[in-house]
Amino acid sequence: MTTSTTPAGPTAEAVPLPGPGAGTVVAPAARRRRPRRPAEADRGALSAADWRRPLVRRSMRLSHGVLLALLVLCGLGPLVLLAKFAVTPTQDILRTPLAVFPNGIAWDNLSAAWNDVQVSRYFLNTVVLAAGSWASQILVATTGGYLLSVLRPRYAKVVQGAVLATLFVPAVVLLVPLYLVILDPPVLGRSLMNSYWAVWLPAGASAFNVLLMQRFFDSLPREVFEAARVDGAGPFRLFWSIVLPMSRPILGVVSVFAVIASWKDFLWPLLVLRDPAIQPLSVRLPSLQATTDLGVLMAALAISTLIPVLLFLVFQRLFLRGAGLGGAVKG
Repeated sequence: MTTSTTPAGPTAEAVPLPGPGAGTVVAPAARRRRPRRPAEADRGALSAADWRRPLVRRSMRLSHGVLLALLVLCGLGPLVLLAKFAVTPTQDILRTPLAVFPNGIAWDNLSAAWNDVQVSRYFLNTVVLAAGSWASQILVATTGGYLLSVLRPRYAKVVQGAVLATLFVPAVVLLVPLYLVILDPPVLGRSLMNSYWAVWLPAGASAFNVLLMQRFFDSLPREVFEAARVDGAGPFRLFWSIVLPMSRPILGVVSVFAVIASWKDFLWPLLVLRDPAIQPLSVRLPSLQATTDLGVLMAALAISTLIPVLLFLVFQRLFLRGAGLGGAVKG
């Protein structure tokens, strides 16, 4: 008689095989069911028994609805009101600001803001400034984070401490020395005033973005880096072909921070861009407030908010989605 066996643990049991000359096979016993976890409702402020009480359930649902309505009102209310004022005549804005177009819609405000106030020129200036600031910040943040996290030279801790120390210095304190550097750069020998480089270069010195990139690079699997080095990849190839493709979520987050910070920046462009022809919307629109119709000014402000709103709609998933490695580590 032959017997077929398989490795068995303490919970295994023998099962006879049908047919003549058959032996037995050891099969694992049925798995024991794990004890159920407590209900999710018990982990909150109210237990499941509290939620079964009609008075508690109604009051909590009412409070949730009120909080949601207040959140929507505070978040979307100003944007909706600005969009309404952009196509509302000036008289209606001053007399009945909350009325729903009592004297019709003034679509001419948008065309006047785009052509007469020359919002199109200032809008293009703002896009150019934001694009240059984004490129500068992405370049410094990715290379700095790559140096501190992946390459890790001997002086990495010293550089990391110096970068972290700059976060404790108020930005207002740096205005005067930074302005003097832009006025007389030590290497170039010519002033950068009234030049986009005066905005692009200081924007790259963002310690927050460098540390943010470093923390993300620290979470990447080191096995991928070691495998790339074994295959002959150098530091640049490792950075360009391995690290950057795996860092798309954090690149999107840093990009949104960089563009929005440049889009709303007022003080520094006001100091270094004295020529009105190259000033962005954040600097030029306040100077036109006294000589521009209120309805046209609201239309110009509404146009200036398009890019931040579109950026949020496009990149909102990057804030909620995890850093998927896309199959970089194969099991």
